[in-house]
Amino acid sequence: MSETTNTPSASLPGGTWTLGDLTVTRFGYGAMQLAGPGVMGPPADRDGALAVLREAAALGITHIDTAGAYGPRVTNGLIREGLRPYPESLHIVTKVGAVRDQQGGWVPARQPEDLRRAVRENLEDLGLDSLDVVNLRLGDAMGPRPGSLAEPLAALVELQQQGLIRHLGVSNATARQVAEAQAIAPIVCVQNMYNLAYRQDDELIDELADKDIAYVPFFPLGGFTPLQSTALSAVATRLDTTPMSVALAWLLQRSPNILLIPGTSSVAHLRENVAGAGLSLSGEELVELDKIGR
Repeated sequence: MSETTNTPSASLPGGTWTLGDLTVTRFGYGAMQLAGPGVMGPPADRDGALAVLREAAALGITHIDTAGAYGPRVTNGLIREGLRPYPESLHIVTKVGAVRDQQGGWVPARQPEDLRRAVRENLEDLGLDSLDVVNLRLGDAMGPRPGSLAEPLAALVELQQQGLIRHLGVSNATARQVAEAQAIAPIVCVQNMYNLAYRQDDELIDELADKDIAYVPFFPLGGFTPLQSTALSAVATRLDTTPMSVALAWLLQRSPNILLIPGTSSVAHLRENVAGAGLSLSGEELVELDKIGR
């Protein structure tokens, strides 16, 4: 991104993965929580938010996930203020396809002009000439919805041909939409909800791994029932760690193409997440945890 260089940290759990021609750490950082309550407005502690971003870079994290809808346009501004000039090794992945309403709702915005506007705003707010990876956000706040993505993805392909986007991905997508996207253009990542308890994309993850396409789960602890949470907590207690650490470590060990983007607005919590994801789970523990989502 700039003339500054920064080698990805070998100490981060999971090693690295290649998104197209971009090498990123499998342990990344999701910037959503840097915005205000409900992902709306500025953070209560702006200096603290900037400190988290700078600590992520200092730890060697080279994959930061964001979106213009966060704030809206708040987290991208924080990333620019906290990390620019960007190290060459740092890669920012953003999303387009949704905007926020006055009540904080997530409103689909996937008409070609919506997407062109969103890409321009991301470039402006991040201070970039080209976006490393842009995910097309599909579905709605309740999850993926069926339907063709041909028209909105074609609009992003056009922007890619203009040099404004390097690589494309999809988010909140069904398996059929992922297949449709791959038939239209090269896709480097899929970002969907997935965790120990919510395993609807198991088959998709394995298919993507065979094609060297990254899978980026969000809500690593979302969707748990009390019984499932109890089972996870029991493993965490036995290992003298936290449920979040177990959940992140399991994701990294689930498949080599899984990239993590846990979010936090705390430097201490960021460090805890990095340490926790490095937990080595035994074969017996993996079998026990696998039963949670089955």
